[in-house]
Amino acid sequence: MSEYKQNNIIVLVVDDSPESLGMLNATLNQAGLTVLVALSGHQALSIVDKVQPDVILLDAIMPELDGFDTCLRLKEKLPAIPIIFMTGLNDSKHVIKGFEAGGVDYITKPVVPDEVLARIRVHSHNAQIAKSAQAALDYAGQFIFCVSEQGELEWATPHAQQLIAKLSEQPESQHALHHTWAILQPDIATWLNSPSRSQHLTLKQLGAPLEVTLACDESQSHVLLRVNLPKQAGTEEDLRQVFNITKRESQVLYWLSFGKTNWEIAQILQMSPRTVNKHLEQIYKKLEVDNRTSAVSMSIRVLEK
Repeated sequence: MSEYKQNNIIVLVVDDSPESLGMLNATLNQAGLTVLVALSGHQALSIVDKVQPDVILLDAIMPELDGFDTCLRLKEKLPAIPIIFMTGLNDSKHVIKGFEAGGVDYITKPVVPDEVLARIRVHSHNAQIAKSAQAALDYAGQFIFCVSEQGELEWATPHAQQLIAKLSEQPESQHALHHTWAILQPDIATWLNSPSRSQHLTLKQLGAPLEVTLACDESQSHVLLRVNLPKQAGTEEDLRQVFNITKRESQVLYWLSFGKTNWEIAQILQMSPRTVNKHLEQIYKKLEVDNRTSAVSMSIRVLEK
């Protein structure tokens, strides 16, 4: 079994040339990849609404919606998916334009099958590593955003996305997330480029204030931001009375509302992380929710009153 088949890699190929599509489809299928094809940018956008590919091969020059505009719109839907441009243009300005649109790499036409497969292998592997890291952070209960030095959103853990959606009262979609982030970005960019970036930043544009701190600042181009909710006026007792939960459950929920991880709550309340998990299971049942983000959102509304 090929490594592609084993990893179940899905590649979306977007090209207005049926001949190019046919050649790439045959090559990639023979290598063991699952291939989706689109003859236009509009078709590609429709496909990713139904199926999420692991890698996208995108023709730069197409009628109506060209590859550059298609890339921008694909990135709104799938910001973490690597897009490789295919171009017959050797002009460096087109290459640069592809990278500025969100492409991670490019290959020149006529394409060389082994070169295409090598680039798919590298970029799909890197994307999987990044996805695993995000999943690990989310499993730990972290509200993490990865941004550029200009505050542009690159990815966010599912918990963080859900939190932003609930506080902004927007649907949980990439488009809505980027729309909300556009409101937050100016303050974040100013803070990141100021001497005070080592301190926290409080964002007040949403339904409840968000306290942002640096989670990791080792890369020159990517910054990890951790979201904590600042101390609210309400108390653990308010949570206990409103939600009819036990005192211990109210303590767990209280610290959860600050964006604390299960491990951190265990340390604060001097209990094991396993016990924290058991309390959370009961909290979810009593609040009639199925995840920590929904529980946090409900507790914030009580504590902010």
